[in-house]
Amino acid sequence: MLSMVMVMAIAGAALAQSAMSTARPAPDQRVIRMATTTSTENSGLLGWLLPAFEQKTGYTVRVVSVGTGAALKLGVNGDVDVVLVHARVAEDQFIASGAGVDRRDVMYNDFMIAGPKSDPARVRVQAPGTRLTGTASGALKAITATQQRFVSRGDDSGTHQMELALWRLGGGLPKWPGYLSAGRGMGEVLAMANELQAYVLTDRGTWASMRSGLDLTVLVEGDPALSNPYGIILVSPVRHPHVNAKGAQLLMDWLTSSEGQRRIGEFRVDGQTLFFPAARKGG
Repeated sequence: MLSMVMVMAIAGAALAQSAMSTARPAPDQRVIRMATTTSTENSGLLGWLLPAFEQKTGYTVRVVSVGTGAALKLGVNGDVDVVLVHARVAEDQFIASGAGVDRRDVMYNDFMIAGPKSDPARVRVQAPGTRLTGTASGALKAITATQQRFVSRGDDSGTHQMELALWRLGGGLPKWPGYLSAGRGMGEVLAMANELQAYVLTDRGTWASMRSGLDLTVLVEGDPALSNPYGIILVSPVRHPHVNAKGAQLLMDWLTSSEGQRRIGEFRVDGQTLFFPAARKGG
């Protein structure tokens, strides 16, 4: 027979284990799978944000960094629990199809058009050192009119979808030998544009993280059409019951909380703020 001391020890251990299980997620639910864009990964933002969340909650976030189109596809297939992307039309379609629920605004930054310092297409509209203005669609027209090289993501990412939207504003995407569709992430595309001395559409975050190694310059920025909002969406647990909805919602709550929003605003590269908080108060 067990002594009273042993019984009390076993009961105490069980109570301690029970308390630990309520404080931390169960072992098989400690992982949150998040599909997100190469821009959030390349900029260093996730390396700044996620350790704070993981330390606070005990969850581990496993990140799949791909273009927005591929990230949403992972969500459609139930291969991830949550997606953090930046292509609002595609996001709305994702939700309307029943693949995702509870979209929330998280942050925003913007796109820019960069290119050779010599600017052979003459798209620069102000002197260096000022905040450039002008229309991105007008710059694209000038690039095609002068038959200059332009490197496109070509990967159905949020950046690629923005580029296609700008072409539509300008009357459509023309065909010319200098248009190169890379099918690569933002960092690789910037490296290609640098090597070829080509024009390129880039998000501000990736540009800032790589600019010291690039022989390119920003030529167009500040156009309202270049605004780049990010949203986070829970993959539907109704369609995919295996989704870690509890963990995903905890991550969503944290990113849109005052703490998460503060950390987004505090992230800087070379002293420059790259992402701006956008979560709506109270939701």
